[in-house]
Amino acid sequence: MTEGLRERKKREMRRQLSDAAARMFLEKGFDAFRVADVAEACGVSEKTVFNYFPTKESLVLDRLETTMSALRTGLADSSVPPVQAALRILAEELTGMTSALTDPEAIAGHRRFGALIGSTPSLRAYQSNTMDRFVTVAAELLAARTGLAPTDPEPTIAATALLGLWRVQYQSLHRHLTTTSDPVTLQTEVTADVHRAAHLLETGLTHWPSP
Repeated sequence: MTEGLRERKKREMRRQLSDAAARMFLEKGFDAFRVADVAEACGVSEKTVFNYFPTKESLVLDRLETTMSALRTGLADSSVPPVQAALRILAEELTGMTSALTDPEAIAGHRRFGALIGSTPSLRAYQSNTMDRFVTVAAELLAARTGLAPTDPEPTIAATALLGLWRVQYQSLHRHLTTTSDPVTLQTEVTADVHRAAHLLETGLTHWPSP
């Protein structure tokens, strides 16, 4: 479906707001800038910002909502196995991240962004709560495939395991960034790590670890 003018403008405004918030976050830290500052920088009202982002935390961590949308779409397609659907989403997200990490300044900004999140309790809490939402949504979608309830053990553990692949990707990217800044190399090495973890999900723990 072709994106309409209104939808494109909304997407561009959302990106403009989140980019401004990210810059202020990196420059000042979370507590030292206000939503009103972001609104002023983008030439809109504070109310407009909150129309796009309900909280200051969601403004800084806007990519999480993109992941949520991708999960809803990817896991709803019963013709695609859940692990493969997750790998497709992860691959797209990784491409977006590595394509932006092309110079030392960008890599330093990425590291600082992660460090600031880790040192900001409200962002850590928001991130944790959002991951819980991911698991809940994934369990609902997986349960719908099988006729089970979302709270049954199978959809619950399957959803939890699938979302663990995001942690693997994040940790792998952070680790490999210490040895390379080449986007192609990063993509290859991180993808290999994620696929190793995904293989274990697909084959199960019965024979792992091998004696």
